[in-house]
Amino acid sequence: MTKNLNLWVIPLLPLIGAAINGLFGRRFKNAMVSTVALLFTAASFSWAAWAVLQALPYVQAEHKPYIENVAAWITAGSFSAPFGFYLDQLSMVMVLVVTGVGFLIHIYSVGYMSHEGGYYRFFAYLNLFMFFMLTLVLANNYLLMFVGWEGVGLASYLLIGFYFLKDSAANAGKKAFIVNRIGDFGFLIGMFLIIQHFGSLNYDTVFGKIAAGHFAPELGWGFFTITGLCLLFGATGKSAQIPLYVWLPDAMEGPTPVSALIHAATMVTAGIYMIARSHAIFNLAPNALHIVAVIGCLTAIFAATMGIAQTDIKRVLAYSTVSQLGYMVMACGAAAYTAGIFHLMTHAFFKALLFLGAGSVIHAIGGEQDMRRMGGLRTKIPVTFWVMTIATFTIAGFPGLAAFFSKDEILGADYFSPFGGHLLWVIGVITAGLTSFYMFRLWFMTFFGEYKPDADLGDAHLAMPAPAAHGSSHDDNHGHDDHGHGGVHESPWIMLAPLVILAALSVVGGWVGVPRFLHGNNNFERFLAPVMESGQNEAGEKASVTQNEPAPSGSEENTSTEWVLVTTSVVVAGLGLFFAWLLYCKRPELPSRITSKIHSIYLMVLHKYYVDEGYGMLFVKPLLALSTVVFWRGIDQGVIDGLVNGAGASSKSIGNELRRMQSGNIRSYAAWVAIGGAAVLAYMIWLGVSK
Repeated sequence: MTKNLNLWVIPLLPLIGAAINGLFGRRFKNAMVSTVALLFTAASFSWAAWAVLQALPYVQAEHKPYIENVAAWITAGSFSAPFGFYLDQLSMVMVLVVTGVGFLIHIYSVGYMSHEGGYYRFFAYLNLFMFFMLTLVLANNYLLMFVGWEGVGLASYLLIGFYFLKDSAANAGKKAFIVNRIGDFGFLIGMFLIIQHFGSLNYDTVFGKIAAGHFAPELGWGFFTITGLCLLFGATGKSAQIPLYVWLPDAMEGPTPVSALIHAATMVTAGIYMIARSHAIFNLAPNALHIVAVIGCLTAIFAATMGIAQTDIKRVLAYSTVSQLGYMVMACGAAAYTAGIFHLMTHAFFKALLFLGAGSVIHAIGGEQDMRRMGGLRTKIPVTFWVMTIATFTIAGFPGLAAFFSKDEILGADYFSPFGGHLLWVIGVITAGLTSFYMFRLWFMTFFGEYKPDADLGDAHLAMPAPAAHGSSHDDNHGHDDHGHGGVHESPWIMLAPLVILAALSVVGGWVGVPRFLHGNNNFERFLAPVMESGQNEAGEKASVTQNEPAPSGSEENTSTEWVLVTTSVVVAGLGLFFAWLLYCKRPELPSRITSKIHSIYLMVLHKYYVDEGYGMLFVKPLLALSTVVFWRGIDQGVIDGLVNGAGASSKSIGNELRRMQSGNIRSYAAWVAIGGAAVLAYMIWLGVSK
């Protein structure tokens, strides 16, 4: 391809917006701040769309990515890492999702954050986040990817802790930053191993050597397995998988648009993208793939059970995000990377819609986030109700909607794949049922029944909708986002317009991946096939799976099996809807009875299995004790400060003694002179006698 697309402009544009608002935004009015932020984000999306249209014919015809090396960056001996960008089918999907959904979130934020302090700072952070995320997905080597990887960690710390005067927000930001650094250590080790084995971190070099090297799939714990596990550990931090998922629910302390940006299309999907990008390594490590599948499966069902008991509307969605990310990781573990990326794309649509819709609900009722103080809102905020309805039915996996196609492709891949298995499929189906249940629970508690803003929560069982209390008063702002109001009101159209667009994408977004047994062509799989087949040698192809198409593809037996699998998942989603309706609409007294009978189990789920407390006992408190007792009081105060303070005290003591000799008394000085002279004279006499 002779035409230079200047891919570096795509991440640079949001960076310019961040610099302008960050440096001069304090002097700007809100309209100017939002104009700068939206202008550069829209320009980035437009440039990305233009670059994709220009590069796509070349990429498809030549069966290789479009690569731009902007400048030499790091050179050390035979190792070099250029500052370059990489555009293939996978990065095309990612860059369009990041810029497109990110732009919609920026538009929504103009209305949502209009009355917040630090308006310019918020949009500067938001643009900075976009810069780092685009650097991550467009990088042509692991080192530049790592720069974006660390950058989104920094930007997320700033955004999560945006309300920095609140201890809970500041602590949540620190928690996200520290937990992600733990996972990043594994990513670093994985990169070091890649350098040691291949001498390069460039994608084309590493994957080209794998394709040409005729590496056989490992039978045990060899280089590719260890490298894959290190990369997986990095992904568990960024994509919130067991054991490093604990930061993501606390990230709800940030403004709601931040939750949508981090949890939908950007930061949390970075780990999924990294695993999919590294598919050539994982395909040669069956043991690593098994572990990837197990981690994803356990995360999916573990987070789904915790979502059942939450009453904060944003926390329900947070645990839903962890669970959906588990689905994506589970797909990658089944070597169905395309299915994972497909669900990543559809998830960006419906999860951004859910978070922004929840923000519209919070905005409408003055900052309240507890679903027990909601209810009956479908007639008061009808537009928000309908877009949230579409998002809820989508994530539950009802036929024809986006997640129906992407989630069932993952379940089918797990069922047929040698790296998955029927057990993982069963757990995936159970997780789908739980997802349907807690999402329709949110739907019924928020939009149906009676509006109860003054509900007295007390110590009642938190699973049940709280009854309305009469004659009580409460602070209008119970949530994290401060939105004053004069009664329940619909959000302005600058907030609703992005919701309508995302709702449309949630409906039609899955149609690009209609499977063959439903008389589609699975165009999404065909689009990504060149990427997933690249860097794969003959042995790797034998060890991998082509998504969820079992061999022989299209056989009558497999088609009937796929129909059974799809029907099962739809029935399970319907059961989730039925039980949510029964417990939270038809018989709202039942949750209290059920939780009273299984009170201990319910409390364990409500308190998230006490994982945070366990981490605190096992890691946080011992580290704090070590740093406080040993490093601070022992080494810092006892040794270092002791030496410095001791030297000062000794100098002071000696000075005090010398000071006494300077009495100012002339007779005393004369006596000292006489004594000194006598001492000198005695010494000279002694020398003369000794000779």
